[in-house]
Amino acid sequence: QVQLVESGGGLVQVGGSLRLSCAASGGIFDNYGIGWFRQAPGREREFVAAIRRSGRLTYYTDSVKGRFTISGDDALKTVILEMNSLVPEDTAVYQCAAAGAAIKQTGFREHLGYSWWGQGTQVTVSS
Repeated sequence: QVQLVESGGGLVQVGGSLRLSCAASGGIFDNYGIGWFRQAPGREREFVAAIRRSGRLTYYTDSVKGRFTISGDDALKTVILEMNSLVPEDTAVYQCAAAGAAIKQTGFREHLGYSWWGQGTQVTVSS
């Protein structure tokens, strides 16, 4: 069992930056990596970024490449999502999630591969 708590969301102007943090506790070594997803009102949940425990490989959705950076400590107890050059389309509730064994079939971009989820943190980008 993994518990996840997100922090760092807030209101920022276009072009600004935010730093989201995901704190993991419990069976932290049970997971295969940590992912960030977001969901805006009226839209489906969207993959944002992920970091794999093995090899520390990272994955990003195209719309955030070059603007967002995901990183984590050695144990992936803390995973950071640095968000720069924010645009209104980045407005959403951001959740971190820990990947279970299913990730080997789904890949890191698919939410079904994640077994544990945080409550989420709101990010609002104003124009």
